[in-house]
Amino acid sequence: MKTFPKPPTGLSLPEQHVSTELWVVRHGESTWNADGRYQGQADVPLSLEGVLQASSLAERLTGQVFAAVYSSDLLRARRTAEIVTERLAADPPVQLVPGLREIDVGQLSGLTLPEIRSRYPEYLSALRADPWASRRPGGESMADLYARASAALLSIADQHQGQRVMVFTHGGVVRVAVGLALGGVPQNAWARLSVANTSVTRVLLSDQGGTLLGFNDSAHLEDLAAAGEVDDLGFGATP
Repeated sequence: MKTFPKPPTGLSLPEQHVSTELWVVRHGESTWNADGRYQGQADVPLSLEGVLQASSLAERLTGQVFAAVYSSDLLRARRTAEIVTERLAADPPVQLVPGLREIDVGQLSGLTLPEIRSRYPEYLSALRADPWASRRPGGESMADLYARASAALLSIADQHQGQRVMVFTHGGVVRVAVGLALGGVPQNAWARLSVANTSVTRVLLSDQGGTLLGFNDSAHLEDLAAAGEVDDLGFGATP
């Protein structure tokens, strides 16, 4: 059984035997990340930089033990998971979960921000007014993503009580994990959660609640070029 970290004096963590520690990893840089294009659920491969980022994380985690590994079924997350798990103890299989996909950006897929500003100014206005409930044209809202991805994350946690697991996914889903750990995140704070490619966010989840153990840890990228932090949520976009 995994031994969870001790909390600061005066605080307590959920009981270990009913808690699951999730290491939630954003995928490496994709070719569309490099081009500044919104991708959502488009199946875009890793760029060369993304492969290097995943390899750096794999080296950092060599020999670490995880009870299971899960991934979004999109190529950029799946490939990141494959590169990293080859270096983990016992080389655990990667289990694919469609519910861990990035937010569906609908008609924004493949577009750059200047193109979105030109073609969808009404959407950007709606996003500024209500970033939580505003849907991408033909796609999902942050509320939709939270409902879908939280169900997937909680299902994984329920299956692995008392264990530590890895989850390879996307920037939007990392934010969902943070929300679950903190019991919700104020709507105006979502835009301030910068999530770097291949960064590790650690959360502890149980029926008793959640705890944020670590956020956006990308120390393994210090010797690489800046990891792309742009994702498909669109917060802060201005026409």
